[in-house]
Amino acid sequence: MELFELTALEIARKVRNREVSAAQVLESHLHHITAVDGVPGTLGGDQNTEPDKVHAFITLTADRARQQAAAIDAQIAAGQDPGPLAGVPVSIKDIFCVAGTASTAASKILANFTAPYTATAVERWEQAGAVVLGKVNLDEFTYGSSNESSAFQPAPRNPWNTAHVPGGSSGGSAAAVAALEGPISLGTDTAGSIRLPAAYCGVVGLKPTYGRVSRYGLIAFGSSLDCPGPLTRTVADSALALGAMAGADSRDATAATVPVPNYLAELEKDVRGLKIGLSPDYFRITYFDAASGDLMEQPVPASVRQAVLDGAQKLAQRGAEIVENIPMPHTKFGIPAYFVISRVEAASNLHRYDGVKYGYRTIGQVEDLRSLYRQSRAQGFGLQPKLRILMGMYVSAAQYSEQYYNRALRIRSLIRRDFDEAFQRVDTLLTPSTPAPAFAIGGIYGDSVLMQYADQLLVTGNHAGVPGISVPAGFEESGLPLGIHFFAPDFREDLLFRAGAAYEAASGPRNLAPAWVRGASSSLEVQS
Repeated sequence: MELFELTALEIARKVRNREVSAAQVLESHLHHITAVDGVPGTLGGDQNTEPDKVHAFITLTADRARQQAAAIDAQIAAGQDPGPLAGVPVSIKDIFCVAGTASTAASKILANFTAPYTATAVERWEQAGAVVLGKVNLDEFTYGSSNESSAFQPAPRNPWNTAHVPGGSSGGSAAAVAALEGPISLGTDTAGSIRLPAAYCGVVGLKPTYGRVSRYGLIAFGSSLDCPGPLTRTVADSALALGAMAGADSRDATAATVPVPNYLAELEKDVRGLKIGLSPDYFRITYFDAASGDLMEQPVPASVRQAVLDGAQKLAQRGAEIVENIPMPHTKFGIPAYFVISRVEAASNLHRYDGVKYGYRTIGQVEDLRSLYRQSRAQGFGLQPKLRILMGMYVSAAQYSEQYYNRALRIRSLIRRDFDEAFQRVDTLLTPSTPAPAFAIGGIYGDSVLMQYADQLLVTGNHAGVPGISVPAGFEESGLPLGIHFFAPDFREDLLFRAGAAYEAASGPRNLAPAWVRGASSSLEVQS
């Protein structure tokens, strides 16, 4: 087995035991990235470039990574413990600031911004011994569910079928992990933006409880919804990654002061006696029909439903108690409420990009400050940020706030109540991750309303603030991955890890990467 195929836990153990050096692990990953990733995303790039490559990265920080690997090897040589992530290569969604690197949010307006400081989540991983490979692509400012809206093209592709999207907005993170370009990647989840691409790419995606991980250094989308979290190939690696970055942060008032348990130790517990709920409200999609003005319903595909039921059966065989018909009646309103709340918060957060303090400034002639603002923002923002600014300003206006924004906040409270009542009866909820596998590139891009309904089964967790995890659940007939998903009460990520690990074990060995990905490095050596 090549070093780039190892899990994070395996790498950290081997590095600490001096079976392999952090430098060797890094060079194995850099060589593999060269073979599978292709050209990085750039401003003005072409989406059709190298359609058989993954294109997960915007920036590869190889020199910086080599310095980190050398420092870790020096610590080990001196008899010191570099930390639980010793020598583990990680990638960072380019929505996080990392000192001395371009931090673009995949937008032209931040293309020339070099971060002066490092986000807490990244800083803690580095302090735990991680080696940062670079920054991966995303939907512009995280606005999307496919990664197609990035200003840096070519955008990432799904390693299991490069004609399909990896999901978004953390699509670069999911694609990198699925393509063996590092066992851990840091993403963000605002409406499912970690868990949806995780399901599409056949990896594990965790949205922690709101406040479990500091948001300091995260370029904000929806400040009441955003959650940093890891994407990994295994549940154990997810537990390792969360434990290394969770906890209070004096620089973020929303970071919870709740103690961080030993998540890896929790994995040793089984699911015997655990009550796992199934809700009929997560086996159907409710959407707005523009022609009739009505809310329409349709069941999730049979393959998606069966994956969940098979998961429930496997967990029952390991001693879990399956509780059916848990009502979650306000699930269907999750996307409409998100559509309003997220746009109000996005519009507020985007006001800081004005062409004055940092970021892109128009090179054209301007008559006054207002003209500078107008031209810089018009030229620097892509379509999706502009749409969110306009919609956010509209629904928060005094004459419409009661009709839209305040009503959406009340719906959020009702969704939270659904979870509170459900968790009085069960320990976790088991649901589909997505209503369908990954769609084709260009399939629904441009229809932002339709695209957001891909998140309908996940966004409720962001409204309620509860944690959720998507775990790979095999493949559909098309060969594209499917995922199943668990919700748990606040700060009970340990329950998610127990349930996810039990399902993983019950499912037996699985294919962690496409065959072409595994063989790409060998093919590169033959060509050279």
